[in-house]
Amino acid sequence: MGATAVYLVEQQLLPLARACEVMRDLLFVQMSEGTIWELMKRCAGQLASVEQQIKEALIQSEVIHQDETGLHVGGLRHWMHVTCTPTLTHYHVDKSRGQAALEAIGILPQFTGISIHDGWGSYFLYDCQHAACIVHLLRELVFLAEEQGAVWAADLKELLLDMKQATDQAREQGKPWLDPLEVVDWEARFLELLAQGDRLHPPAVAPPGQRGRCKQSAARNLLDRLRKHQQAVLAFLEDLRVDFDNNLAERDLRMVKVQQKVSGCFRSMAGAQAFSRIRGYLSTLRKQGMPLLSALQATLSGHPILPSL
Repeated sequence: MGATAVYLVEQQLLPLARACEVMRDLLFVQMSEGTIWELMKRCAGQLASVEQQIKEALIQSEVIHQDETGLHVGGLRHWMHVTCTPTLTHYHVDKSRGQAALEAIGILPQFTGISIHDGWGSYFLYDCQHAACIVHLLRELVFLAEEQGAVWAADLKELLLDMKQATDQAREQGKPWLDPLEVVDWEARFLELLAQGDRLHPPAVAPPGQRGRCKQSAARNLLDRLRKHQQAVLAFLEDLRVDFDNNLAERDLRMVKVQQKVSGCFRSMAGAQAFSRIRGYLSTLRKQGMPLLSALQATLSGHPILPSL
């Protein structure tokens, strides 16, 4: 019955009080919130080595997805970080959104593959290959096109979508990559649209005597980022292992947001950490088609079932 209680909180995201009600009403088992919390602590403790093995497998992966979202622990703002693949999930709660958290997680400092992310600056501090989530860029381009009438932005949005269609077709045909000459042509069209944007939105020039950075338009800032991170933006075009979006990481974080809406903030960091470790384990098992309840039963008995790594 202990595994069922942990399952209700971790997988079905019920608050402790409601999990107690379900245990009582459906299974005729009386459990207190304290009892379920002790079961979760025990489960998390048994999974410490499994979590480390999942992290090591992620470090060895060719491509990973990463993202982060805000949540509250003890009433204070924290961040939930996710690193994942189609078969693995790792969560980490931290006060930091940036490099301090990424160092504590320990995956990126050792990773040499391709990291797909939303372009948050801290990711670029690491020497792995980077790939930008193009869906985030599309939103900015749509804003510039619809709200400011930027034709170059509308054309760039269509170009990126055409690139996506070409890469999707290549995958369907079993190709490992696009023809290099085709990639050169796509990239030339990309750079031409950036040049059009540059002519319409030149860098801001500070008036005489002004100190510090000069404020620039949203269009100029986007153009600067597109040039600075051109390799990451076009990674999906040059390497068909790279997805056009970061939906995998966003889906893994979506349930964390649901947990916050249903159960509210975590009462303590220990509770948030226990939730993250168990949830990452269950997410990994679910991706691999393995049974969750029996895995929790084995974990509570001291013999966790290992996912494929």
